[in-house]
Amino acid sequence: MGSGQVTSTSELSDFQGKHVTVAGLGVSGVPAAKALHARGAVVTVVNDGDDARAREQAAELQALGVTVRLGDGATLPEGTELIVTAPGWKPDKPLFRAAEKAGVPVWGDVELAWRLRGPGAAPWLAVTGTNGKTTTVQMLASILSAAGLRTAAVGNIGVSLLDAVLGEEEYDVLAVELSSYQLHWAPSLRAHSAAVLNLAPDHLDWHGSMEAYARDKGRIYEGNRVACVYNAADKRTEELVREADVEEGCRAIGFTLGTPAPSQLGVVDGILVDRAFVENRQKNAQELAEVSDVNPPAPHNIANALAAAALARAFGVPAGAVRDGLRAFRPDAHRIAHVADVDGVAYVDDSKATNTHAAEASLAAYEPIVWIAGGLAKGATFDELVARSAERLRGAVLIGADRALIRDALARHAPEVPVVDVDRTDTGAMLQAVTEAKRLAQPGDTVLLAPACASMDMFTNYNQRGDAFAAAVRELEAGA
Repeated sequence: MGSGQVTSTSELSDFQGKHVTVAGLGVSGVPAAKALHARGAVVTVVNDGDDARAREQAAELQALGVTVRLGDGATLPEGTELIVTAPGWKPDKPLFRAAEKAGVPVWGDVELAWRLRGPGAAPWLAVTGTNGKTTTVQMLASILSAAGLRTAAVGNIGVSLLDAVLGEEEYDVLAVELSSYQLHWAPSLRAHSAAVLNLAPDHLDWHGSMEAYARDKGRIYEGNRVACVYNAADKRTEELVREADVEEGCRAIGFTLGTPAPSQLGVVDGILVDRAFVENRQKNAQELAEVSDVNPPAPHNIANALAAAALARAFGVPAGAVRDGLRAFRPDAHRIAHVADVDGVAYVDDSKATNTHAAEASLAAYEPIVWIAGGLAKGATFDELVARSAERLRGAVLIGADRALIRDALARHAPEVPVVDVDRTDTGAMLQAVTEAKRLAQPGDTVLLAPACASMDMFTNYNQRGDAFAAAVRELEAGA
């Protein structure tokens, strides 16, 4: 790791009379516009869309005196001195090209929240990665709470960081989920400690390349004070630590599903152990929790728990709070959630597995499996996923717009696995898929919805897809 003193950016910026353009409404744009307006900025909000929801949000802001331009997110408003953007806006948008030409800086909502923190503000324990971010942040918040600390899970998890930073509630520490989008637009963020859980190709249409995607993820380590937590099984995360410019004394802390080396957390005989935040770590280890305390105890979820534990320990949390926090944690819906057992077959909903990396982790947790997969591939390829998972598959049922890509990968790498192609996209498609999976499954098998694809070809979001799966399973159960 590099070293160097980081200039603090925690002082309140002076926005009085400054012309600020907020790009995008939604979860981040509305709080940003309100916060800037309250500090005396002259705020203009631009938004590509002009639907009912946007008009409702625009009316709320206009009532405060904020100018809102709907249906035009490309033109830089005259006099703009700063842009604060929603994280999802791509860097190559015309608005940002115009800003670069005019010398106008661009911040994200995370950058704005960081700069608006008051004196003595709660430090941030930050988490990013291709998969597992939300679960890890929620585990971390549960552990911190078990230690008696005032905390909240915020950021990309759906709770605005601006709301957390500027609200009346006081926190000791924040558990912060950050996406690659948010990190791209947050140049001065400096966390207490941070983790990159894993790196796999995702959102490459937004970032332009795997290198650019990794670089934005790696920003989370910049200026860390205590610990940069990396995945010992994913060398790219360790490389990002080595490249980071951190404060002197900041340590590289690994996590592994195997026996930990010094300065790592890992697993020994079913016990989560810490060889990083103990005295004489060359010889000693601290027991933190049992694997059975992790819910569910799938391998990738144990890795999430170790990363959360590493960040909590970096903040000084005692071992007992790690155990209590993990025991108290309950995962969100649609994350390797057991729906029911029907005729000796387990039905598991991991609709949140919207890319190949997440699906591979899910498939590694069970066998034999009847796999329900498909949807929008977002440019992904499936050969590596199928090749690594082929031995676990009893059968596959494919749905969605890009199911042919998975079918072709199965034909190449698992030709003996029976495949059912569901070519309908109406509301009965999921019930047909689950019925076909039941036909393929044998007692002791797991029918696993791990689509490896986005859901928007057939569903509003992955939640609706998972709900449809659960409803279909319950229908099977009722008729069993």
